[in-house]
Amino acid sequence: MELGPWGDASVLGILGLLIGSFLNVVIHRLPKMMERQWAAECADFAAMAHKDAASTQAEVTPVEPFNLWTPASRCPACGHAVQWYENIPVLSYLWLRGRCSACKVRISPRYPLVELATGGLFFFCGWHWGTTLTAVAWCGFAAALIALAFIDWDTTLLPDDITLPLLWAGLVASALQWTTVPLFSAVMGAVGGYLSLWTVYWAFKLATGKEGMGHGDFKLFAALGAWFGWPALVPIILIASVIGAFIGIGMKFASQLREGGYVPFGPFLVGSGLAAMVFGPETILQGLLRSLGL
Repeated sequence: MELGPWGDASVLGILGLLIGSFLNVVIHRLPKMMERQWAAECADFAAMAHKDAASTQAEVTPVEPFNLWTPASRCPACGHAVQWYENIPVLSYLWLRGRCSACKVRISPRYPLVELATGGLFFFCGWHWGTTLTAVAWCGFAAALIALAFIDWDTTLLPDDITLPLLWAGLVASALQWTTVPLFSAVMGAVGGYLSLWTVYWAFKLATGKEGMGHGDFKLFAALGAWFGWPALVPIILIASVIGAFIGIGMKFASQLREGGYVPFGPFLVGSGLAAMVFGPETILQGLLRSLGL
């Protein structure tokens, strides 16, 4: 049955709301999972260094499973188990009036905002590309970027578990012609995206002795290059840099910068990448240059 452009968009939009609910779990739990993995690896290394692995392992207290599926969602304040009807995207937040049903502690409005943002982007993909593999590919792209933006903002981490699959997915989508980017351009975009920020990183470090960005930014920019091709690298990095500079200056004047005076760059790359998906890299670059009077 043909649903038409609005029907296709609505189906994907509803799916996006559900995916957005899951992204909230990813944003909260994936960094904690990484920290647990690092702690376990450090403990193993310490045990091996002391040549007492057997006795150390015997003293380790069993740890409850913690991943994207286990344990079930609970209120961080009171431990109330979230029921299925309290976990319906957006609607449950409105019904609960933004508070836990048990202890009445306020629930962050970021949860429904992530769901709405994901649903809106999925809706756009369905409206623009219909129910096609191209639309599915760009939906996955949007979901990955949303998760990366919030994780980086919270923790300054851009997990390889997301950036590397996003990079390879861009190359595969190009090879299978799910995007309009030729494979050669996608490969050069990935190479150019990584090497450009890698070069900036080392130039800044050699000049100042400080690290200006993390390696995750290289991988994220490489992934954007794979999805949009090498000609889009300049518009994407320019837009991200300008927006990041404005927001960073605003936060500085508002005394909201974190300790060390830094602002994660990943969210601005994400914003630029999503804008490129919706409007096209060339269009947003032209708009930016016009707004700057250039």
